[in-house]
Amino acid sequence: MHEKCGVVGISTAGRDVARPLYYSLYALQHRGQESAGIVTHDGFQQYEHVEMGLVGDAFDEDDLDSLNGSNGIGHVRYPTSGSVNNCCAQPFSVSFKSGSLGLAHNGNLINTDELREELAALGHAFTSDGDTEVIAHDLARNLLEEDLVRAVKRTMSRIHGSYSLTITHDETVLGVRDPQGNRPLCIGELEDGYVLASESAAIDTLDGELVRDVKPGELVVLHDDGSGFDTYQLVETEQTAHCFFEHVYFARPDSVIDDELVYEVRRDLGRALWEESGIETDVVMPVPDSGRSFASGYADAAPEGVEFAEGLMKNRYVGRTFIMPTQDERERAVRLKLNPIKSTVEGKTVTVIDDSIVRGTTSSQLVELLYEAGAEEVHVRIGAPPIVAPCYMGIDMASREELIAADRSVEEIREEIQADSLSYLSIEAIAESLHKSETDLCLGCVTGEYPYDIEGEQTDRDVQRPVVGHSSADD
Repeated sequence: MHEKCGVVGISTAGRDVARPLYYSLYALQHRGQESAGIVTHDGFQQYEHVEMGLVGDAFDEDDLDSLNGSNGIGHVRYPTSGSVNNCCAQPFSVSFKSGSLGLAHNGNLINTDELREELAALGHAFTSDGDTEVIAHDLARNLLEEDLVRAVKRTMSRIHGSYSLTITHDETVLGVRDPQGNRPLCIGELEDGYVLASESAAIDTLDGELVRDVKPGELVVLHDDGSGFDTYQLVETEQTAHCFFEHVYFARPDSVIDDELVYEVRRDLGRALWEESGIETDVVMPVPDSGRSFASGYADAAPEGVEFAEGLMKNRYVGRTFIMPTQDERERAVRLKLNPIKSTVEGKTVTVIDDSIVRGTTSSQLVELLYEAGAEEVHVRIGAPPIVAPCYMGIDMASREELIAADRSVEEIREEIQADSLSYLSIEAIAESLHKSETDLCLGCVTGEYPYDIEGEQTDRDVQRPVVGHSSADD
């Protein structure tokens, strides 16, 4: 179950956290629009409310009033393939002999099925096919035998893949980031406590200060009175596997992820795009909203006389097109979502900047729309390399068969979308703009080689799957 989501956890000095969690989830709404949930604990009892829909629809005043406690976690879930129902909505909560657990997960495990089978054989009953329930059951089992830190370490030795977690164990809130740091997670300081969140934009919403990113393989335990936090480096790895797509597409531009402001990274990517494949046209325009930062950087690097202008108007009440379930719906959604501004386009040569081409549906329709609006030439520039392979780490973008770049050259894609020219950004430019080596990034979707050992796929590094059924809880 691919889960590209947003997670948050807060501990305060006695102030109820339901509303701060609610505001944080609003700030992370772009990371998930299918369901929203909050779990809190008041020192005596665990409370939960999980509902389908957007954050504003999932909670009302009474729901928030019923979520007592100064410690809690929240989750927004991204729409994925398969059925849409409550069973995979999060946080997932469970009560057992050693107390109560709530768990919110962003990412995707590779060995879920093996772990579920092993735990089921030990008598654990499952209500969903998601990763999160498997992690919760494994952690609950380990907590029967170990203290909190050793239990988390044992679970980390058994789960393989991508995960950023916020967890409640009774009134204790903790955060965990996988050893490769594939998904983002950061720590923020509030006036009366601390917060863990997928993105720093959630911390800003609470008038907090970003402290730092959670390190890959690190456990952060917030003090339940909001006075501070303890950290434990539970797993050390030589290489990271930060998801470059967070910076290209998914994260909010105002978030800082792994010490990089997303907006500035996208501007740098736009400048690199001009340096690699710039073409002088009358107008440079973004595909809103994610193409805007790229187009700004691209136009900034272009010679004087190349105008940056808004040429496409976005209807903000239409969801992301590449997650519409059928091709017909996706094509209709493009027309609903974007409308050209004729005065910007008519009689002009145009460069359109977008963050990526996944299936090609949006790009084909955009080019067609711009020609219909009177553009003389339409050149397309993409702020990422061609997406040639699926993501197994949590972005449910498409299967290989649906990816337009999986079996086509750039020239063939240009013909398909009917553009006058088409260029993508290089992998080298991505690494340079992120100030990281290629070996410290997850580039699986653009190389076909992954940082994890995935059955039937190539890996770009020496990785070892944990042996299910055996684990070590050494200090």
